[in-house]
Amino acid sequence: MTHARDFPGYAESGGRPAELDLPAYGSSNVDVTRIPDGTHERDRVAVEEPLEIRVNGEPVAVTMRTPGHDEELALGFCLSEGIRPTEARLPDDLSANTVDVSAPGFDPARLRRSFYTTSSCGVCGRGALDAVAVEAPKIDAPLSIGASVVASLPETLRAAQATFAATGGLHATGLCTADGELRCVREDVGRHNALDKVVGWCLREGMLPLAEFVLCVSGRSSFELVQKAAVAGCPLLAAVGAPSSLAVELAADRGITLCGFVRGARFNVYSEPWRVVR
Repeated sequence: MTHARDFPGYAESGGRPAELDLPAYGSSNVDVTRIPDGTHERDRVAVEEPLEIRVNGEPVAVTMRTPGHDEELALGFCLSEGIRPTEARLPDDLSANTVDVSAPGFDPARLRRSFYTTSSCGVCGRGALDAVAVEAPKIDAPLSIGASVVASLPETLRAAQATFAATGGLHATGLCTADGELRCVREDVGRHNALDKVVGWCLREGMLPLAEFVLCVSGRSSFELVQKAAVAGCPLLAAVGAPSSLAVELAADRGITLCGFVRGARFNVYSEPWRVVR
C-alpha cells in the first residue's frame, strides 16, 4: 500500500493535505517513536472497530470496520449475501457498534453457517461460483471506457481519500462514470467493507444495477470484491493491485471486465477486454 507521505501536499501540511476534511471517527491519535532518531510524537492511525449487523433484529454477522457510513456498509453486505434489504438504521447509542437492517421476507435459516468477517479476508470460505450466479445474473451491459480513463482512476480515487492521506492505513472504493467522474468514494480498513459502503450508497440512491458505471479499488482484486461487483451489476472493476485466480474466473463467468495493476498508463485486462477502448 502506498504510504500517506506519497500523497501530494503531505509534508507541507504536517502530514495531512489541507484541502481535505478528515471524517469524524475515521482516525485516532497514538504515541509513536520515530526510528532512527528516537523522537516521540503523536501520530494518526486508522480506527478499526467491530460492527454487528442485525437483520430484522437478529444478529447475522460481525465485521471489523472503520466507523462511518455503517448503514451503507450493512446494506451492501446484505445484498452480497443474497439478503434483500430495504433500509438500515443506527441505534441511538452509537457506541453500541450495531446496525439494524430491515429485510421483509428474510429467512434466517438460509444462513446455514455462522460467519465472522475480518478486515483481511472478507467472505472467505464461501467461494462457489454457482452461489454467486444465483444472486448475480451475467452482465451484458454495453458500456465502453477509454484506456486513458481507466488509467486515471486510481489517482482520482486517491485524491479523494482524506483518511488515507492522514493515516496511510485504509483501502478505498470509488464509483465512477465512463468519463472518469467520481460519484462516490468510501474508505475502510477492509477492502470488502469499502466496496459494500459504495454499493449501499448506490442502493439508497436507487442506482442499482450499475450498468453505466465502473468501480475502482485501491488494493488487489479478490474473489469477494468481484462477487460484490457482480451482485451490484457493475460491468467493470479496476484495481491498483493484482487479481487472484478465482477473481479472474468469476469475472469471466459473470461477464465483468476485470482490470489489474492499474498504475500509470499501463494495466492488464483479464476478462471481457472489448469494453476497454485503446
